[in-house]
Amino acid sequence: MIVNLHKLLFDKFGYSSFRPGQQEIIQSVLNEEDVVAILPTGMGKSICYQLPGYVLPHSIIVISPLVSLMQDQVEQLKKMGEKRVIAFNSFLTPLEKSTLVQKFETYKFIFLSPEMLIQDQVKEKLQSIPISLIVADEAHCISQWGYDFRPDYLRLAEWFNHSNRPPILALTATATQHVIDDISSYLNMQDPKYHIQSLDRPNIRYATVEVDSQSKKFKSILKQVNEFSGPGILYTQSRKKADDYAQKLSNEGIRIASYHAGMEQVDRMFVQQQFMNNELDWVCATNAFGMGVHKGDVRQVIHDHIPSSVANYAQEIGRAGRDGADSLSTLYYTRDDKDLSIFVATNDFPDESHVKLLDDTKKAGLNPNHLVSQNLLTETQLRIVSYWLSRKTLGETNTLLQKLKKQKIEEIYQMQEILINSSCIRQQIIQFFGQRIELKPLNCCSKCGLKIEEIVESSIKPSFELKLQPWEKRISLIFQKT
Repeated sequence: MIVNLHKLLFDKFGYSSFRPGQQEIIQSVLNEEDVVAILPTGMGKSICYQLPGYVLPHSIIVISPLVSLMQDQVEQLKKMGEKRVIAFNSFLTPLEKSTLVQKFETYKFIFLSPEMLIQDQVKEKLQSIPISLIVADEAHCISQWGYDFRPDYLRLAEWFNHSNRPPILALTATATQHVIDDISSYLNMQDPKYHIQSLDRPNIRYATVEVDSQSKKFKSILKQVNEFSGPGILYTQSRKKADDYAQKLSNEGIRIASYHAGMEQVDRMFVQQQFMNNELDWVCATNAFGMGVHKGDVRQVIHDHIPSSVANYAQEIGRAGRDGADSLSTLYYTRDDKDLSIFVATNDFPDESHVKLLDDTKKAGLNPNHLVSQNLLTETQLRIVSYWLSRKTLGETNTLLQKLKKQKIEEIYQMQEILINSSCIRQQIIQFFGQRIELKPLNCCSKCGLKIEEIVESSIKPSFELKLQPWEKRISLIFQKT
């Protein structure tokens, strides 16, 4: 297939040149090859399927993990004048879903969640219409070695497991070799092409700050947000902390809001839109916030905890500096934070008692959902155990889950090691993904030497603005001068 890709890039997207890796990925897609593509955040992963959509004859199916992510991508396409695009998700009513499914073949880009893809009505329709490409966006979610275990993603392979399926493009910003192997395996890829770009973002500078107490951490973060400008994202582990930070900083005049899974979905989307429209300078969030936030000018990302993995950390800090300008990632921690991070990462993870309980329930012919309503299992535990018990024996499931839990704990220790040793933070993160740095930027990280004021702007007003005399005194001085 001979296509002038540069002309198409300019005509459809207004860009005069491709970013590193894009053209090679697009060419593989047009060659009808299965592709695993790893591009750092902000390097234009979406174009890798959007541009081929204007060359390939049939629909493009995009499987996306979050409603906010697919809504953002749909809006971006509509702004470019594309009308043949739809987000098929939980926001639709049953009647809307039933109506739209029947018209799938009229859309060029169909965005689906994994949960929607495995519904019988959707599967049957998709198998009856011509499809040119299947895209697994944020493909690291597929892997149990990734930052977020998603059984619904693993079921994608069941839908792809037929001889005449269209090519698959798996896209992500961060992936270790374990994750890359899992992606190609779980998606049943056939001789996939791997396009892996350097994950280093030289414009993002790294700072880690050890403090001796949680109260000092809280005060230090408030001070940094007050003294250095955003836009910024403040990540914390709990919904309560997110609300506490937001309330305290709001009281001090910072335009900030909290964002977490305890909020209604419409409220979360409203906060995201305010942030995107510069009506908020900061969002204080749990890791529920991030994917789909395509805001170019985020200047700071702050963590108040040890993230659950290096991959998770890389994903979150990658939301800074998408415009290429200097940005700062700061992580505050105490030596005891690893214990809390381990608890958060494993608290909802199933153990042998959960596996046995679900196995006994199924053997008794009872509905497993009552285990959740009776608080015997969480929804996450039920989802994970149900998936593996349907594919493995009781003993095999227990062995696998123990292995996964151990892996989660090891990933937190890997993240802590990066913080407490004396080696360059940037170099350690890039080496974690099997890559190396060609050239370190100035102001690389707090271990190499870092001047924050050279990276982000001060938000402290000049002293003459803060110390204006009372109006009576100013009038008196004016008359004295005359």
